[in-house]
Amino acid sequence: MDHNADRWVLGWRRFVLDAGMLVYPAVTVVGLVQAGGTTGVVGCLLVAVFCSCYVAAAIAADRRAVQVFGWLLAALGVLFLATLPFAHADAFFLAIVVVAFVVPRLDGRWAVLVVVLAGLAAVLVPWAVPAWHSGPGWTQAVALVFTTLMVYAFAEAIRANRELVQARAEVQRLAAEGERARISRDLHDLLGHSLTAITVKSQLARRLSAHDPARTLDEITEVERLSRQALADVRAAVSGSTEVTLAGELARGRELLRAAGVTADLPTAIDVVDGPHRELFGWVVREGLTNVARHARATRCTVRLSASEVEVRDDGVGAAATGGNGLAGLRSRVAEAGGRMEAGPVQPRGWRLCVAMDLGTPA
Repeated sequence: MDHNADRWVLGWRRFVLDAGMLVYPAVTVVGLVQAGGTTGVVGCLLVAVFCSCYVAAAIAADRRAVQVFGWLLAALGVLFLATLPFAHADAFFLAIVVVAFVVPRLDGRWAVLVVVLAGLAAVLVPWAVPAWHSGPGWTQAVALVFTTLMVYAFAEAIRANRELVQARAEVQRLAAEGERARISRDLHDLLGHSLTAITVKSQLARRLSAHDPARTLDEITEVERLSRQALADVRAAVSGSTEVTLAGELARGRELLRAAGVTADLPTAIDVVDGPHRELFGWVVREGLTNVARHARATRCTVRLSASEVEVRDDGVGAAATGGNGLAGLRSRVAEAGGRMEAGPVQPRGWRLCVAMDLGTPA
């Protein structure tokens, strides 16, 4: 059920409850009609004004016009007191309406106190006024207590429903933000590598074009393949079906470093790495080697693997980390997997990126 449907159902139920409360003024009118005379007429007029204020208060409550509702609630209390001399014990049916409005807006202890005091007044006041010629108002007191409990339960259901709707909206918002963050991170990590490789190979092809046309054609063909792969990576990132393998990233990284003129010392096997960590280490290798080709101006790059650790080290300029999107996204991946990441310059020169996983931690 969508949010509009929830509001419609809730509004319909509230309308039925509000309309049902008009039964109590009607019962008061019946008693006034039976009394007849000037007393009955004046009392009926007061009840009519009471009903008008009640409808206005219900509308104000629905629209959350707090100040208007407060004034109307005070008017209802005054009209109840004004009706007492005319309707006697039956006037306490109007008190039911007033109390039912007040109690759901109070804290638990105050709500109980108001109900108890109102119930006692409904019982004792008719008995304590000899001129009314009536005994204790048990009927009014019982109706007041049970009606107030029903309205309080309904108000709690409304409150819980509203909180549920808000929680559901918050979950949807967080899910949307998480999906946007995932797509942004994947696009950066995937396209960063692919576009860097395209740039490096295009530069290599330009340098070779003057004296080695055959190899130039090979490099341009590779650029075309990388462009198609980048397009496939974008589609995969958007659909959430991105697949990164450690072996594949080492193979692509070796080719990227060769095109960039960097001597690559990369592992030829990945058997030493625990299976659950291989995908994450693939992301580490991708980001590390992309940064070497793009920023390091290095002559050599080394990747070291162990069961729970991967290290990418180069001998480049080793500038301080800028906190770019690539490292931030990688740090997020590592944190989600329960690992630790270190990235920064090393002495005497170069850069080191290291990710370590606790033994037994699933990636």
